[in-house]
Amino acid sequence: MKNNLLILTLIALNVIVFFLWSSARTEAQIEFMQNNFAVSWQALMAGRWWVLITAVFSHSLLLHLFFNMMVLNSFGPIIVDVLGARFFVIFYLIAGVVSSFSHAAVTAFFLHQPNLPAVGASGALAGILLLFCLLYPREKILLMAVIPLPALWAALAFVGLDLWGLVAQSRGGGLPIGHGAHLGGSLCGLLAYLYVRHHRGRGLKKY
Repeated sequence: MKNNLLILTLIALNVIVFFLWSSARTEAQIEFMQNNFAVSWQALMAGRWWVLITAVFSHSLLLHLFFNMMVLNSFGPIIVDVLGARFFVIFYLIAGVVSSFSHAAVTAFFLHQPNLPAVGASGALAGILLLFCLLYPREKILLMAVIPLPALWAALAFVGLDLWGLVAQSRGGGLPIGHGAHLGGSLCGLLAYLYVRHHRGRGLKKY
């Protein structure tokens, strides 16, 4: 019950920020949301370091919010159950901050667009997803919510798609997706897996 309450609390925070975006009507309100709930290298250089975490709870599009919260609700409770609420919260927040910083750094120094903003929990969730896939590599998950794959192969596919997408963006193509954020979150997932294996061994609950 407590595990579900934690995940529901995170979902509620995301929904609240989404409604703040949706209710922004005036230029001042929109500018406030952009300045305080979207991360970019330009924002960090302006001293708005809090956007590293506020952007993780920020979605301006309903479909983006829906899919991210679906992933959080699907994999979050498992990680909480296996590794504990404290571990999950610390990991989720660290993965979120690292993914936000990764987006800012990648867009500034690789894509040369330091003012390109990003919002969303996708980076933190990439960390959760990769951690799950490494802990339970034989479990079946749906790639792109369609293609069933063993979790380990799905994890490799996720990372490969983000690397490909980032290269495509550097050449002026690709989709408007924060691949840098995803890769930063995935790196956190890998490091968390190594930490768990080193400190907790292989006696993890099976799913």
